Amino acid sequence: MGMGGSGIIFDEVCHTYRPRRGRPVLALDKISLDVRDREFLALLGPSGCGKSTLLYLLGGFMPIESGSITTHGKPVTGPGPDRGIVFQSFALFPWKTVRQNVLYGLEKQGMPRAEREQRTKELLELVHLSAFADSYPSQLSGGMKQRVAIARTLAVDPGILLMDEPFGALDAQTRALMHEELLAIMQRSPKTVVFVTHDVREAVYLADRVAVMSARPGRIKEIVSTEKPAGAGSEFLQTPEFAEKVEHLWGLVRDEAIRAQDAAH
Repeated sequence: MGMGGSGIIFDEVCHTYRPRRGRPVLALDKISLDVRDREFLALLGPSGCGKSTLLYLLGGFMPIESGSITTHGKPVTGPGPDRGIVFQSFALFPWKTVRQNVLYGLEKQGMPRAEREQRTKELLELVHLSAFADSYPSQLSGGMKQRVAIARTLAVDPGILLMDEPFGALDAQTRALMHEELLAIMQRSPKTVVFVTHDVREAVYLADRVAVMSARPGRIKEIVSTEKPAGAGSEFLQTPEFAEKVEHLWGLVRDEAIRAQDAAH
């Protein structure tokens, strides 16, 4: 299971964008945040607040300018096998079948053939795509493509799963189904999840806690616990508790979105 304990600590992380032309832009300002082992944390905030930037810094895709990020006690200095990422755009290889897409990371790891074939078979069962193992991405719906992307990321068994608006391109019905799917996968294969979204309902339904970010420069405005009663499924969406959390978080995000609009004019 996973790669050791995977608590994450952001300590006073700042990031400045420096375009070739124009002035530098402070994107993140002194972000401090702890993510517990096997916690599902959502990052929520208005467009342009630095949610994805923070995720990419955690993924090791950009250098950390000031402050630090550690995972299981070690500083993040680049990408690593302890962190897997799922993008909004699926990022599948169109010339490879579903099975070959999932196998890819295991081949790169040098896993013995019989072992990686078995692991791929198990993962396709986990995301309910066994019947489509020999299909190509162009033959799949958006939801199915995203399930392949999740299976491919889970294949290398990262302790930490980074998700950048993974369901943002899907229609409402498919998105709701994917929420159920993701929660079921996390029950069977627990991970520490950092999930970027601008959808308040999605954040409340999926996450244990939601970190609300301010308009640029991104800071942590408030952290809200959204833990559900044990065993709560989609019926939680109909409860007063769910409606209250959504209303509270929407109020926070709305204020920041208005601030961001005012700053742009």
